[in-house]
Amino acid sequence: MKKITQQLRSVTLGLLIGGTLLGGGCSRDFLTPDPLSYYEPGTTFKTRSGIEATMAICDRHLKLYWMTDHGEVLSLGTEYMFSELMVAAATDQLNMMADIATMLSPTSDDGNANNIGRTNSLWYFWDETYKGIRNANTILHYVDDVEELDEATKNRFKGQAYFHRAFRYLALVFQYGDVPLVTKLLEVSKQNYRSTEREAILQMITENMEFAVEWVPNQSEIGLIGMVNKGACRMLLSKCYLAMGEYEKAKEQLDILINQSGYSLLQGDQFGTFNDGGEPQTWPITRNIIWDMHRAENKLRTDNRELIMGMPNRGSDAESFVRMLTMRVLYPFVFDNRVQAKDGRQALLNIIRSNADYNPQYDYMRAFGRGIATFRPTRFQMTDLWRVNGVMDETDLRHSSEAGNWVRMEDYKVNNKISTEFGKPLTLFNPDNGALLCSDTIRRWFDVPHYKLYLDDPINEANPNSNGYQGATNGGNADWYLYRLAEAYLLRAEAKFYINPSDPTIKDDLNIIRQRAQCSELYTGTVTIGDIMNERARELYWEEWRNVELKRVSLCLARSGRPDEWGNTYNLDNFDKQTGTDNAGGSYWFQRIVNYSMYNKGPIQINATGNNNPHYRMDKKNMYWPIPNAAITANRKGRLAQNYGYDGYDPNVPVWDNWEDAVADEETAE
Repeated sequence: MKKITQQLRSVTLGLLIGGTLLGGGCSRDFLTPDPLSYYEPGTTFKTRSGIEATMAICDRHLKLYWMTDHGEVLSLGTEYMFSELMVAAATDQLNMMADIATMLSPTSDDGNANNIGRTNSLWYFWDETYKGIRNANTILHYVDDVEELDEATKNRFKGQAYFHRAFRYLALVFQYGDVPLVTKLLEVSKQNYRSTEREAILQMITENMEFAVEWVPNQSEIGLIGMVNKGACRMLLSKCYLAMGEYEKAKEQLDILINQSGYSLLQGDQFGTFNDGGEPQTWPITRNIIWDMHRAENKLRTDNRELIMGMPNRGSDAESFVRMLTMRVLYPFVFDNRVQAKDGRQALLNIIRSNADYNPQYDYMRAFGRGIATFRPTRFQMTDLWRVNGVMDETDLRHSSEAGNWVRMEDYKVNNKISTEFGKPLTLFNPDNGALLCSDTIRRWFDVPHYKLYLDDPINEANPNSNGYQGATNGGNADWYLYRLAEAYLLRAEAKFYINPSDPTIKDDLNIIRQRAQCSELYTGTVTIGDIMNERARELYWEEWRNVELKRVSLCLARSGRPDEWGNTYNLDNFDKQTGTDNAGGSYWFQRIVNYSMYNKGPIQINATGNNNPHYRMDKKNMYWPIPNAAITANRKGRLAQNYGYDGYDPNVPVWDNWEDAVADEETAE
């Protein structure tokens, strides 16, 4: 079985088309027709190679949400800071997006590609997602005219394009709510769009995904790893069914995935080839299944039966691969004198291997990377999340420093030879006088799920003179999971909860994942939605889109009437139309944030250049991000609906309440 990257190399014409798709026009102007090729589209896209090349671009673009770096900001970090698991941490940025309640507005990113400093990528999700929708629409527009394709093959391509479009629309409706529905390629400019209701878009993509499940082949029939397959379509369809309140249908799809599709959870003590980490003398890894299954070289192996769909991203081809700087963006900022030993000296030095003072027992830069902590996890993500049955599970491999999977600050040892504390563990406070030894605990003192975020950087690793700025490792090219079977178990548990919260088999779908991680604490009684979402956070950190999933579950709770872990129930009419930063009310997304995160707890005093008093605040209205003002003003002859609570909101702005009318209106370009 080959990876999709080989397909990318083999279709030269497709790469030319793809480059134009990537480079043509800013998708913020998605209302304006965009030339799809330097070639005549009627010729280029009426060939199988043209359709396949465009599909390859769709496949390639999926990974960019995880991997694209925008000035020390990985895009997915923005998804996570709108959740209970992570916050912005670049405290030297005057405009660090901590006070989201007051900083986020329709004009936050107008004319500023970095959107309020180098702290988030909100702008990217709107632009890149509509770009992906356009690429999928290109396939749907032309595929029926490709004479060399039989009907089944045309339907396969349609199903795969539907997947790409539905994946992006499912994200959009939970990030932004009601959004413009774009399903066609227009020959003339259309500037009179209306927004389409979330429910109508969900209905459309659900129907599209039912078609996709019927026609897209299994992975075994496709061969190339990284292309949309039937299993991936079932996963996405199950999420659509959950969002629509079709819980039995969701469970049926997940039963098929788990029991009838040839997938199985990775089990045992090890899998694939062993990667011993950046410097095993500094940080030894006790080989275990959790470490192995998350190594880039093992994720897309043909014998990984847990893999449903992955994203290839390894190799030296700069055109095909993107460096994923997890070890720079998501690890603590420790290599300066703001982290000190008890005697007041700088605790951690970055000593290159060619230096005479180099000691491989203390090479934390190669073991853990040169972090700058653009984002950091919340205390909940580091500690209380790992309690089950009220007990901290000490054997969970996903939270184990002993195995080498998890790094705590106390695992670092002072490596400054002139310090009297040389070789001793870091401490946050001086035990002699109680003085704080870390000036900025937001950016410089937190735990890391090392097994998820450690990536090889072979280019800099081969250079013994690499310093902290070039990085012996900042992260590197890495294959990544899009969907794997563990999530199917978690989604099935969720579907069962909405059908019957007392179903005794709900806990079984959580426990099979916990048993694989060698947990001591298993669920024994009634499982809450909080238990399910906690297990998602443990298992799918930096895989799932956490903000989108929390908001999808918020809709499911409001639709089903089921209570959350605190006994709250939600009203479908107003769960997403409230404002305020007080703890009462709002959506389930908001309740998770105010109960578990750093938001709305008051100002935090730190000693950091430029931002000495960060105040993390989240508003109930931030359930949806504001529709960008640039998109509203580009729609000169129509009016897009702004979201509740933001400047420009008007409940009387007309929106399409069914997708058929929205699609029909696309033909009336003005």
